[in-house]
Amino acid sequence: MSEANKDQRPDDNTTRDRGDVIGAGILWLAKWAVCIVAIAAGAWVLGFLIARLWVVILPVALAVVVATVLWPPVRWLTAHGLRPALAATIGVLGFIGLLAGVIGLIVPSVVNQAPELADKASEGVNQVRKWLQGPPLRLRDEELDSAVDAIVSRLQSSSEQIATGVFSGVSTATSVLVTLFLVLVLTFFFVKDGPRFLPWLHSVSGSHSGRHLEEVLGRIWVVLGGFIRTQALVSLIDAVLIGAGLVILGVPLALVLAVITFLGGFVPMVGAFVAGALAVLVALVGNGFVTALIVLGIVIAVQQLEGNVLQPILQSRTMNLHAVIVLLAVTAGGSLYGIVGAFLAVPVVAMAAVVLRYVGEQIDAATVALPDPDSEPEPTE
Repeated sequence: MSEANKDQRPDDNTTRDRGDVIGAGILWLAKWAVCIVAIAAGAWVLGFLIARLWVVILPVALAVVVATVLWPPVRWLTAHGLRPALAATIGVLGFIGLLAGVIGLIVPSVVNQAPELADKASEGVNQVRKWLQGPPLRLRDEELDSAVDAIVSRLQSSSEQIATGVFSGVSTATSVLVTLFLVLVLTFFFVKDGPRFLPWLHSVSGSHSGRHLEEVLGRIWVVLGGFIRTQALVSLIDAVLIGAGLVILGVPLALVLAVITFLGGFVPMVGAFVAGALAVLVALVGNGFVTALIVLGIVIAVQQLEGNVLQPILQSRTMNLHAVIVLLAVTAGGSLYGIVGAFLAVPVVAMAAVVLRYVGEQIDAATVALPDPDSEPEPTE
């Protein structure tokens, strides 16, 4: 062998064999594949358990939501000398009184006018269909029949679905009244004994794990409370502005549409779109095309105000979720657990995001910055 060939031969001590590199890559890929499969299996088991225990999980979840709303006034009462049990009792009774007043003032009107709302919405869909069949679009009947029939049947059964969908995850053996009673009882204990939970958890899990659990749960509570209160405020503003516009324009069922707008605000993105579409359809049937266009303009203006001003200002510090994540969460929650799933989807995803952010913070804190191999070492004295 010539001297030139000897100089070009790689040194076995500094160069890895190609097969070793490929094998290390395959092992790395296999390790992560096993981890992903294990995580997916764990998520499937968790979903299975949630589905089996939904009768128990639903009252707990709703009670936590109500507790986040009642905690500020209960904390204020406790800070001014009332015992926790008495403050929690006043808070729960006040919530019951407020809920009963709203139901007594609004629900009968909504229930009585729900069939009329569905009929007017169906008529609006038919008018839109006739417009699509005319110039300039001139769509054929067979292209619209299936879509129109689905929309009309959906609207006609909407009132019943709204009434029963809230408790769609409750088994037939558990009545709505029992579920509501459990929610109120659990809410009472959450706002009464909530401050004792974290110290108890800290003592049970130990100082190291308890510190992490206490920090994560504290952040989750702040995010959840901020979301519920902010969403209620944004929904109320939407309902007042859109409802006022409907009343001024003389649109039928203005009160019912305002209530639907308020309730729809708790389902981000999807709820506002459905409520606005209903308002436009009812205005189209009751007041004509010009009024429907004005209502559409009002709905778009209010939703732009909500999306570009209210939501960023009020929720940027609490939620910090991209719109795509919110939309996917609402879609998945609604398809799995109905209206309740759509309502709880965004808080659940926000809580998961809090956990992931905290884990990322801990990883960053535990990561040691490695020196750059291309940088020159600092001279030693």
